[in-house]
Amino acid sequence: MPKRTDIHKVLVIGSGPIVIGQAAEFDYSGTQACLALREEGYEVVLINSNPATIMTDTDIADKVYMEPLNLEYVARIIRHERPDAILPSLGGQTGLNLAVQLAKKGVLQECDVEILGTSFEAIERAEDRELFKDLCESLGEPVLPSEIANTLEEGLQAARDIGYPVVLRPAFTLGGTGGGFADDEEECELMLKNALALSPVHQVLVEKSIKGYKEIEYEVMRDANDTAITICNMENIDPVGIHTGDSVVVAPSQTLTNKEYHMLRDSALKIIRELKIEGGCNVQFALDPLSFQYYLIEVNPRVSRSSALASKASGYPIARVSAKISVGMHLDEIQIANTPASFEPTLDYVVTKIARFPFDKFADANNSLNTQMKATGEVMAIGRTMEESLLKAIRSLETGVCHLYNKKFDTYSADELLEYIKIGTDDRLFAIAQLIRLGVDLNMIYNDTKIDMFFLDKFKNITDFEQTLKSNIGDVETLKDAKKMGVSDKYIGQVWGMTEAEVFNLRKANKIFPVYKMIDTCASEFDSYVPYFYSTYEQENESVVSDKKKIIVLGSGPIRIGQGVEFDYSTVHAIWSIRDAGYEAIIVNNNPETVSTDYTTS
Repeated sequence: MPKRTDIHKVLVIGSGPIVIGQAAEFDYSGTQACLALREEGYEVVLINSNPATIMTDTDIADKVYMEPLNLEYVARIIRHERPDAILPSLGGQTGLNLAVQLAKKGVLQECDVEILGTSFEAIERAEDRELFKDLCESLGEPVLPSEIANTLEEGLQAARDIGYPVVLRPAFTLGGTGGGFADDEEECELMLKNALALSPVHQVLVEKSIKGYKEIEYEVMRDANDTAITICNMENIDPVGIHTGDSVVVAPSQTLTNKEYHMLRDSALKIIRELKIEGGCNVQFALDPLSFQYYLIEVNPRVSRSSALASKASGYPIARVSAKISVGMHLDEIQIANTPASFEPTLDYVVTKIARFPFDKFADANNSLNTQMKATGEVMAIGRTMEESLLKAIRSLETGVCHLYNKKFDTYSADELLEYIKIGTDDRLFAIAQLIRLGVDLNMIYNDTKIDMFFLDKFKNITDFEQTLKSNIGDVETLKDAKKMGVSDKYIGQVWGMTEAEVFNLRKANKIFPVYKMIDTCASEFDSYVPYFYSTYEQENESVVSDKKKIIVLGSGPIRIGQGVEFDYSTVHAIWSIRDAGYEAIIVNNNPETVSTDYTTS
């Protein structure tokens, strides 16, 4: 079905200020939505209160309102602007909650405004814990034993009925706010008070804990024609118990068997079809590593930080496609590079995402991780192997480490390290690597962390190679192998007693340079050219170098305290100016949440 002609003006709701759990990813999705709608000829009115975003730039929407994102102000703007429709699913939980309020207060009905994309009924069924449980049970999809609580007494009784440990999940909050694990009644009482206070509907789901299961996510997309595809599936290296925004995540999944992959894919597609979601959606699963038992954790009927990551990991612009679906277009009518949007992306590389935390600024803060997000931002790295991808991501973090090694753990004994890794922390990866260096059996590490043996083997490959480096100082073949594995010049220099520049010169003398591979959604199955690249040490170079004069703009990396989305804003403006002046503009950045890392920008 072609786009709708009965609507002309669309209101897009932004996500407001950056808070932990809600960062640049919603500027990215909101910007894509505005541009996609304008591309199709609609007038776009945007409301957002964050001046650091590209979304609030006058080049993005036809009209921008810098106003508080609350019921009173948005209602006032709707009455003044009289839009035909509202698109709330690209502004995070803020946009979604506001749209629900506007509908319940009758503002949308009064001004004859319809919601685009996913319906309120679908939003409620996905977000309301009780309705979601009923939905899963009606489809025969497994959900955890759980009870809804609206008061402290109800919550404590539910926990007793289910049996400790339990996990608390407040309804209609973002980034797991107010949730967490309770091992006994005392912990549960403290946490319940907070969770009930933070939930806008004073409702908390008390659920059986399945800490230690694998956490798997699917990014799925559906149109009004009921065409549904999976864009990308992702696997958390950390098991269930740590918020996916804080976990180390790889795409595509690395440890699933074919049966497990398709079992979860079928479930995700069944859910999105039953909810009748139109646009992008994120489905999270817990999978028992010792059987084929799985549980649905939750469904986000909106774009999320995971969908920004999936967009960049696959080269499939989820928010842009979601916006076009919302105005009636079907997936087969929307083009992405050389393929229709109904074509499922294929990844012939490994993507690793590592979260960036504020603990360097708040050294005394508790750095343990749970179901409530603590990360301020994240980095994404791409390689041909798990090891290369992981090592590139580690040194993108800008935390003073350049390898899977942190000198903090040099003085720890094996027993102290085994105790340390029992709880997920921002630096657990480095503690695990140190244990492997000390010769501790991988099974002991698995028992304490429930991190899959596949990943522990990959960490061991990296630590084993350190010995190869030490015993082959200055050897050119070893240098080639190190670069293929993703080891930095800086770390090689530390082992070989050379400076970073000397290692680079040794590479230069022996012509050991990276080539640039393309992310094109179709693993080069079709002839398509997408100007979106990652470096790796192989033979074939896929980046075509033009004769034009070029300018490189260096991005600002992960969002952290003191460095937010404002630098993405300036990066994009620099790119626009460079292109207007007739030069070719090139961006180098590692933050998947940003507008600058979208290949349509530069």
